[in-house]
Amino acid sequence: MNETNNFMTMFQNAMMRDFKSMMDDNAAPYKKLMAYYQCAIYEIETKFRVLNEEFSLAHDRNPIENIKTRLKSMDSIAEKMQRKGIAISAENIERELNDVAGVRVICTFIEDIYHLADCLLAQDDITLIERKDYIENPKPSGYRSLHLIVEVPIYLENEKRPMRVEVQLRTISMNFWASLEHQLRYKKSIPENEREAIASELRACADENAELDRRMQVVRKQIESFQQEDDNSSELMKLFGIKPKANLL
Repeated sequence: MNETNNFMTMFQNAMMRDFKSMMDDNAAPYKKLMAYYQCAIYEIETKFRVLNEEFSLAHDRNPIENIKTRLKSMDSIAEKMQRKGIAISAENIERELNDVAGVRVICTFIEDIYHLADCLLAQDDITLIERKDYIENPKPSGYRSLHLIVEVPIYLENEKRPMRVEVQLRTISMNFWASLEHQLRYKKSIPENEREAIASELRACADENAELDRRMQVVRKQIESFQQEDDNSSELMKLFGIKPKANLL
């Protein structure tokens, strides 16, 4: 067992040396590639901000609570390519990895997730590469989110270049849950028996969160149905020239 562990450690160290060597020899291409990914993030983020503004004008509320973006770190890229057994180069990073650029959209309600995803994918410059629905089909851990791998063009000085971006859409409760689950996964100091107990509690919380999201969506629809009645009443009053009663307070 020790010999196997030693071999794996030597292999991992060799891969990291290869990556660092590649970075030393190809710093300019790597920096350029990361700049391209950052431009793709800007494109996707802008699209969601435009959709959020348009939705606000049409429905008097914002479906997006927050948008977070990230570029995968050098260490994370090296670790993932090492795990997949892929030779490390700028070309392979672009060809083999789909999640170097990431955009996370935090939504108010589950319906908003699917509506925004449909609106994004309907745009003629967006190509869907992969879709994974962990809301309809949660992971065994309880993780829920809608994942899209999309390709978006960025416009450079002399070319149009397609770049891939991973988009994650979650509700507030899904995102809160995922942040705790992430801490559990990467806290190495937690004893194994405690880790299992916490994971079990997290799975129960995930189910409760899903039910809360569903119930909150039902409440929103009820409120909006009364709002529609108010709007219809106001339109009728305008039609017949009836002025609303003044507020005496």
